[in-house]
Amino acid sequence: MKAKISPFLWFDHQAEEAANFYCSIFPNSKILEISRYSEAGQENHRRPPGSVMVVSFELDGQKFSALNGGPIFHFSCAVSFVVDCETQEEIDYYWEKLGAGGAPEAQQCGWLADRFGLSWQIVPAFMDKLFTDAESPGAKRAITAMMRMKKLDIAALQAAYDG
Repeated sequence: MKAKISPFLWFDHQAEEAANFYCSIFPNSKILEISRYSEAGQENHRRPPGSVMVVSFELDGQKFSALNGGPIFHFSCAVSFVVDCETQEEIDYYWEKLGAGGAPEAQQCGWLADRFGLSWQIVPAFMDKLFTDAESPGAKRAITAMMRMKKLDIAALQAAYDG
């Protein structure tokens, strides 16, 4: 069944480069279609005919679209994509791959910005369970530990929760 909602990302001119970058990182990913600008509407889009307009791609089964729309809009950390990881090895992998060439300083609590400025949260898949009861002593300890981390450490979070 086709999802009703899918992310549509605005790039200056790097849509195809970004789609290929993301597809190289996530399993079961592929470029689906590339549409190109034509002479029609060139007074508005100002792109050379034949240049990439929109790239449709899938990341591990989730459809995305990327538009080369020009330098008008930029990403912010107000929107991010969460990558749920089962193991520390997965966290390490996505942290390294997505963070390569990104913001020089990683953000807090498993957040990072990639080289295109798109924000990602690389988190343990079970993290929500640690914080379900925010008033429990275990959750308070885990939140305190998480707030001190950039890349999240599954063993340290679990140890903090367990006390």
